[in-house]
Amino acid sequence: MNFEESQRYLVSLGNEVSAMKLGLTNIRTLLTALNDPQNNYLKVQAAGTNGKGSVCAFLDSICNTAGISVGTFTSPHLVSITERIRIKGVDISGDDFARHATLVRVTAENLLAKGVLAYLPTFFEQITAIALVAFADAKVELAILETGLGGRLDATTAANAEIAAITRIDLDHQEYLGDTIEEIATEKAAIIRAESKVIVGGQQRLAEQVIRGRCRELGIEPTFATPNVVTKKYDDEPIYPIRSTSFKTEQGNYPDIVLGLHGKHQKENAAVAFGVVEMLRESKLKILDEDVWIGLETASHPGRLESDGIFLFDGAHNAAGAKALGDYLDEFVKEPIVIIFGAMKGKNVSEMADILFRRAETLILTRPTNSRAMSADELAQFVPDDFEQQNVILTDTVRQALTHARQLSNGNRILVTGSLYLVGEFKKILKEECGI
Repeated sequence: MNFEESQRYLVSLGNEVSAMKLGLTNIRTLLTALNDPQNNYLKVQAAGTNGKGSVCAFLDSICNTAGISVGTFTSPHLVSITERIRIKGVDISGDDFARHATLVRVTAENLLAKGVLAYLPTFFEQITAIALVAFADAKVELAILETGLGGRLDATTAANAEIAAITRIDLDHQEYLGDTIEEIATEKAAIIRAESKVIVGGQQRLAEQVIRGRCRELGIEPTFATPNVVTKKYDDEPIYPIRSTSFKTEQGNYPDIVLGLHGKHQKENAAVAFGVVEMLRESKLKILDEDVWIGLETASHPGRLESDGIFLFDGAHNAAGAKALGDYLDEFVKEPIVIIFGAMKGKNVSEMADILFRRAETLILTRPTNSRAMSADELAQFVPDDFEQQNVILTDTVRQALTHARQLSNGNRILVTGSLYLVGEFKKILKEECGI
């Protein structure tokens, strides 16, 4: 397969959430047939409701600054599927992606034909295998793996990471993970193995109890990244405020660090990244304090509080993400804004709407091109009764939403939020307009 053919093949396997089959038997069988590529390097797996992608972004930046040969696997992608697999700080090439995708496809189909597999591996299982094979082929020293959904039965867990990082746990994906914080925490804490080194971010009490219980069962003493931070604001620029944050960890002090990722919540995620760095140092990877400072300051995470001209992108897709975005808007965005909002089915849109919708001068509801997306009419049911209905616009497509937003913003900020799939489609349209 060439790159285009590999993309079409993976998409033909179905939506990565709707068509997923949680479980590790198939992915483990597939990896064994691929000579267990995950055994060739050290691994960090990040799980959590919010923040796991940011932790991966911080770690990727730090390790690349330190000159470590690192591979990073994240999801979902925004514009190109190659964004999911980064090697030494660069997205995998289309040719390399296609080469590894072909190997994984042929191996999977042969196993299925022989009756070794119960079903053809799903989109997410195959792309996880593609990433792990690509990392082995590139001879990376370290792989950073973002859990797709949950933890216990997620394909990334088959890699048996030596270091487990668990960020803040909240309610999300209840149809798959359970209806309570305890149930969801149990699913995510299951990435912890008997041999794991464990770093845990700030948690609600019930989630922390579950994580501590899992570690106690396995005889592990977890490290809790509760940052001792002092933040100093250096200027009043409204979109990207410059803030200096000091961290204190078990192994030292890190004064006056400016985080490249924005929002108060990133202090928690940076603290988790610090904990992982100290574990990597124990594993004999050379990471200097200077590498940490530079890596944190230069980290980027597209689609999360990302500014591009008048556009502000944030893929907040649950109540906790909406709360973090709302806090940021309250502190730093003072002018009237247009909000373009889209969401996937199964999300707690009611709570997200309560947090975000009243902050809009004009609210544009839309439907991304995704089989799981809610329609604008469905989203309109969550508009507060006291919101001026003439300031609510329903659109069928993201392109229509963009047209309305440009006409109504008067040069003020346009916030695109509610789903990373919406943000990705929006960014793809803007890229096409630039002829890139």
